[in-house]
Amino acid sequence: MNRQSAEVAGSVMCHCSGTRRGHIQSLFEQGMDMHAISRWTGALSGCGGCEWDIADFLKELAGQQHG
Repeated sequence: MNRQSAEVAGSVMCHCSGTRRGHIQSLFEQGMDMHAISRWTGALSGCGGCEWDIADFLKELAGQQHG
């Protein structure tokens, strides 16, 4: 993993829970959907400011799996 990839993976997607992009990706790759990720991490359960970003990220990951 190069430095830029590590920085992206380490970026916080949910500031209320501190959940990072790489953790969300890992959980998605383990088969969790948005609701399971929220229950597991606490993401999406605070202010709601991350909802669209996380939803878009999960759609992107799903597209990579099928494309």
